[in-house]
Amino acid sequence: MDNIPTIGLGTWQNTKPEVCTNSVATALNIGYRHIDTAQYYGNEEAVGKGIIRSDVPREEIVVASKLHHEKSGLGYDEVIQGAKKSLDRLKTDYLDILYVHWPLGNYNVAQTIPAFDELRNNGVIDHVGVSNFSVNLIDEVRDHLDAPLFAHQAEMHPLLHQDELVVHAQENEYNFIAYSPLARGSVFDISEINKIADDHGVSAAQVSLSWIRSHDNVAAIPKASSDDHIRDNFGSLDLELSEREIDLIDNIDQQNRYVEREDAPWLE
Repeated sequence: MDNIPTIGLGTWQNTKPEVCTNSVATALNIGYRHIDTAQYYGNEEAVGKGIIRSDVPREEIVVASKLHHEKSGLGYDEVIQGAKKSLDRLKTDYLDILYVHWPLGNYNVAQTIPAFDELRNNGVIDHVGVSNFSVNLIDEVRDHLDAPLFAHQAEMHPLLHQDELVVHAQENEYNFIAYSPLARGSVFDISEINKIADDHGVSAAQVSLSWIRSHDNVAAIPKASSDDHIRDNFGSLDLELSEREIDLIDNIDQQNRYVEREDAPWLE
């Protein structure tokens, strides 16, 4: 797997077990092949049941999870044990991608990252990812990682372009995964996006996801739990924006971040 499906299902806040399980199964049966969860979300078990409930063989699905400093911890042994617990909850023999969720708490690049290499060497995970890192922290990871870095996951949408992170991913040939790609619904209030949506007869969500997909090496994982939203987001794959429309979104004069915390790396 050198790259990743350009749209996946995000499961943040999808914490009602049966709703989560149904949304994962529905997404996979529609055509999604990338499911993203995390220790911190508290829904790995429900996600695993959804994968099993679907009609799609496990080997056709990119299953990703994340280890969190406040849950398992990010020390060497904690990473090894945390990954195994995620596999147990997901009822899978391996993860396609395992991320460091945040470079916080007891995260230590010289201790945490070699544990990810061990997991990969032992077949527990196929690929190593990081989430919510800065460019400098990503470079540190790449210096300590034997395996190639496969993905960096961070907030990105038409109101937060993340040009530096995207260019770094492209230049260093790893995937950038955009979470919160609809800016928690704020894209629906942007006149430029609504005008493009009206011109194509599609939703503002599809326009935003198509804009993300227009970037090389970038995929999106919009969260959705209802059948309608899951289907609508997947329909964005059929929408190709013109260069003029991409430029129009590129020039939106707003840069708003919706995922924030006092100790975030980008505040250093």
